[in-house]
Amino acid sequence: MKFLQSIGILSLILLLTVSCKSSNNSMSGMQNLHKKWMLVEYKDFTKEELVKLEAHIDLTKNTESPNRYTAKMGCNGMFFTAEFNNGKAKFSGVGSTMMYCDGRMKLEDSFGKALPNMTEYKIEGHFLTLSNANGDKMKFVEQDWD
Repeated sequence: MKFLQSIGILSLILLLTVSCKSSNNSMSGMQNLHKKWMLVEYKDFTKEELVKLEAHIDLTKNTESPNRYTAKMGCNGMFFTAEFNNGKAKFSGVGSTMMYCDGRMKLEDSFGKALPNMTEYKIEGHFLTLSNANGDKMKFVEQDWD
């Protein structure tokens, strides 16, 4: 009888351990998303241009506005709303400040128009890729790995 009780208790502990571990893994995936990402591949822009412009998207969580994020593509501060869920992404309300920066507007204009059309996200290692069904892509690397 004690043997059966021991097996039952061990089974319960194992089940709880596996359950907690899988829950933590899904949370860590979302935590991995919420940080600053440097743009390294986008349309016909070279990596050197993107680095020079310090193009980035900041998905760090803000407790006051949980779905509001920022970006900078070389000139103006940009802002938008985004929702992420199981590989799906929804971007809306894209706006920016209104300065003119000679020679630095092409990326910003293109990015601002393309971001609302991105519908999927994928994290592979230190890279984040935003994409859509048309095959358009934006590839980012974690700020610390740039």
